[in-house]
Amino acid sequence: MLFRQDATGQDVELRGSTAALEVELQRRVEAGMEAMLGIRFLASEYPTGPWHRGRIDSLGLDENGAPALIEYKKGADGGVLSQAVSYLSWLDSARHEFEALVKEKLGPEVAESIDWRNPRMVCIAADFSHHDRVAVHRLSERIDLVRYRVFGGGLLSLLLIESAPGSRRPISDRRQSRERDVKAGAGSVADGTTSTQATAAAGAVPGCLKGLYAELDEALTAWGEVEVAQLRHYIAYRRMVNVASVVFRPKHEAIVVYLKIDPDTIELGEGFSRDMRGIGHLGTGDLEVRIASAADLQPEGAR
Repeated sequence: MLFRQDATGQDVELRGSTAALEVELQRRVEAGMEAMLGIRFLASEYPTGPWHRGRIDSLGLDENGAPALIEYKKGADGGVLSQAVSYLSWLDSARHEFEALVKEKLGPEVAESIDWRNPRMVCIAADFSHHDRVAVHRLSERIDLVRYRVFGGGLLSLLLIESAPGSRRPISDRRQSRERDVKAGAGSVADGTTSTQATAAAGAVPGCLKGLYAELDEALTAWGEVEVAQLRHYIAYRRMVNVASVVFRPKHEAIVVYLKIDPDTIELGEGFSRDMRGIGHLGTGDLEVRIASAADLQPEGAR
């Protein structure tokens, strides 16, 4: 339910509705896809060929480098899950095609860094059946069920009602080779820390940081239903989009958190928070916060 306060101070409910045309919903989400879903737009109405016999409404690449497919339904459609699985099956057989599209739209460096282990399917509809909401958790694919509503005044709401995290697939031979290069010490991040240290997030938490990470994890998941995903270079805390990205710095006995907060809206503290706009870094978000002790997790007045 959504309310607006009128001139007399009374709260008046805004009645939500569905889109007049499915294509209107699609065009609007595509125009704001990165802000709404954390996905960079690649293509619209993409054909899947003679075997799969379909057209994927939207193709994209999400903020963690995973391929993303988006399907829209003006109303409620009981067949949305079977369609989602069919399209993900197409993606398995069209990796080179998808990589060529990413290379064309986003550049060769982005195409080389695609994470194929857990592609993402987003189904946006006016509603989903109870059986869809139960069945999505039985699938091995990452599927988000998102309910939309259109309100007066140009308002659009998107509500994540179910999300299946999926199961990670084996890394390809090419990816394994790249991972071996990283473990050998290749590459560095903006502050001089080696990529080997950064990839600690993809494995076990460093022993010296386990207690601190437990405190941080409790703080990040206290917001509500937050999904925690271990990626190659960081741990992502996400809902519809990433809320925070966590990277370990064992040599400095600290944890770095990247947040999607405009650095201009807060007072930065030297050695604690940093504006990362224009600075290359692992994880998503423009604000870097370094956590060196449990005290850093407390409100400023409580420290």
